[in-house]
Amino acid sequence: MSEANINLTDPNAVLSLFGPQDRYLKLIRNHLGVAITHRDGKLKVVGPEESVRQATTLLENLHRRAQATGELTYQDVEGALEGLGVKGLPDATALPLTHRAVEVNVPQMQRRIKPKTAGQAEYIQAIRASDLVFCRGPAGCGKTYLAVALAVEALKSRTCSKIVLVRPAVEAGESLGFLPGDLQAKLNPYLRPLLDGLNELLDFDQVKYLMEHDVIEVIPLAYMRGRTLNSAFIILDEAQNTTSAQMKMFLTRMGEGSKMVVSGDVTQVDLPSGVTSGLRDAWQRLRGLSRISFVSLGSGDIVRHRLVQQIVDRYESREAAGESWNQLEDSEPDSQH
Repeated sequence: MSEANINLTDPNAVLSLFGPQDRYLKLIRNHLGVAITHRDGKLKVVGPEESVRQATTLLENLHRRAQATGELTYQDVEGALEGLGVKGLPDATALPLTHRAVEVNVPQMQRRIKPKTAGQAEYIQAIRASDLVFCRGPAGCGKTYLAVALAVEALKSRTCSKIVLVRPAVEAGESLGFLPGDLQAKLNPYLRPLLDGLNELLDFDQVKYLMEHDVIEVIPLAYMRGRTLNSAFIILDEAQNTTSAQMKMFLTRMGEGSKMVVSGDVTQVDLPSGVTSGLRDAWQRLRGLSRISFVSLGSGDIVRHRLVQQIVDRYESREAAGESWNQLEDSEPDSQH
């Protein structure tokens, strides 16, 4: 690990350099994988040698610009990062997977959530490092829970001002109009998995208060249309059940200072036959773009009952062999006790 100190001589420029709620410092820290602390008019930068060198150069340049102009914008900081040759955020797999780097701190739980597998560690690191993360993997590997935990962490540390949790309501045709009851009753079955994750991380009264004040939204995908979300942590769950058009609509809701996580299981697509999954399409279409990470989790990342991993492995082996359900029905399995 390397360390550098930067003297900050102009108090007014310091405020501009840090940005509202220290947003610019957090952006630089997440882009370059360094720790940045401020004390007694000095910035201390700690991390890998090359990252510290880049961060020091960047911060000194931005400090001079803030002194000259009196103001910095989010776009200024992003442009300066790209000027260093940082094409988007670092590849999550290249970052050091230390426990401290990948633990998730949720103050109300009075403990840190630690990844249980290398895949989960990579996923956490990718979310921290990227503006947009796509994650695919089987049920039980922590895709939704870890994303929600990181969203709560971001909200509590004020790196975002809002959490938006989204699911496509495929079973209801995204309209929900034919279901009886009020809107909340209609939405509840489709959004319950996201609410369950929230309720594990925050107590019921907190969740209720934050939802009543629109700090946390839990909504169906159709309700995203026409919106732009700034400084928000946005999670799309069950993304395999979006169409390509819906995925495009969702991704283009991202505003300044926002982060998106898109997760799903491409083996569990409930779309009509012949309709391409938006998750599959985006996975291929958006590869190579900066600031986007792609993480694939597998059966080895499942942390539910030990039988779940074996069940997933058995289904995947059947699918890999190309066996149809008709073929399976023709053979009667032996009873096992």
